[in-house]
Amino acid sequence: MKNNFGTNISWTLFGESHGPAIGITLDGLPAGFQVDMEQIKADMDKRKATGKISTQRHEADEVHVISGMYNGYTTGTALTIIIENQNTKSKDYSAFHGRLRPGHADFTAFEKYNGYQDYRGGGHFSGRLTACIVAAGSICRQILKSQGIMIGSHIENLYTLSDISFSQNSSILEKQIIEVNEKTFAVIDDQIKDQMIQEIEKAAAEGDSLGGILETAVIGLPAGLGEPFFDSVESILSHLIFSVPAVKGVSFGEGFGFAKLKGSQANDAFRFNDKIETKTNNNAGINGGITNGMPILIHTCIKPTPSIFKTQESVDYLSKENVDLQIQGRHDPCILHRARIVVDSVVAFGLLDLYMSRLAIKPLQGDFE
Repeated sequence: MKNNFGTNISWTLFGESHGPAIGITLDGLPAGFQVDMEQIKADMDKRKATGKISTQRHEADEVHVISGMYNGYTTGTALTIIIENQNTKSKDYSAFHGRLRPGHADFTAFEKYNGYQDYRGGGHFSGRLTACIVAAGSICRQILKSQGIMIGSHIENLYTLSDISFSQNSSILEKQIIEVNEKTFAVIDDQIKDQMIQEIEKAAAEGDSLGGILETAVIGLPAGLGEPFFDSVESILSHLIFSVPAVKGVSFGEGFGFAKLKGSQANDAFRFNDKIETKTNNNAGINGGITNGMPILIHTCIKPTPSIFKTQESVDYLSKENVDLQIQGRHDPCILHRARIVVDSVVAFGLLDLYMSRLAIKPLQGDFE
């Protein structure tokens, strides 16, 4: 099993949902950056389960930095974060061990690990591990912010309901990013919030779940980050976003909408306005795999939570018999509102990794001096 990713910086994820703790190691960070632990806590709170629209498994999610930071500053050595698991109910899973949950990785885990996998709470496949990603991602976001780069996501679609999209106007977009980053349920149009919450609660009452689409915006990136082909900005970010459990689709800018456009409509015309920029941004700030200085816009499709309480057809892997399965336990009827900070975090890591490539030829300024 491979659990690490990155080139100039890297992170390694470890732990299981019902183990003693989960954790992550960030390696390659520059020394001397002052980490805001309160900001990490605020980001962790955005991922926390709240009310009827989330799982009833409530974890403290206290972040313990056990290496790589001294007196509040990064040391330049491997930074390791540990988060204890304190609210587990493993017996909820032992009752149907071997019975394959539709939409989950139970079958593929059996096939890959020959039954030695920790199945409790989904083990290493669980969304529980995204808590570590948020903690590490918060540090990455802080470093990027010190360089004038901002990231924010909102729930663009939930089931059949839609929020308004991020603005094409740069000043309005910056304001929108700031506003959604202050919200626990991130929508731009507050009038749609209650409708979305009611829809989630309705699905939960029916023993069902919902999915939707997140829209992510990045502003402040310089032109010139990324590589053609295999290490394009889209390649790196897609790899990371698809690593988030339940993600089933990623597109940039106009995305699949390009299929309905002509080249004359799809192309972003260039203009000079104190700097070279594009008149439109259909290509989401990326040309040839490399940033052009315009905002990056990403759409991420999150499938409905596979853990539902309706009876489903399945197979007992151990006895090789067809069975009816009704799962037990505590599960999210929707993860969109919690997943948006996870998507922000993986995007931040990927962009910081790309940004560090640029630093090899151009020294950082600001907090790294």
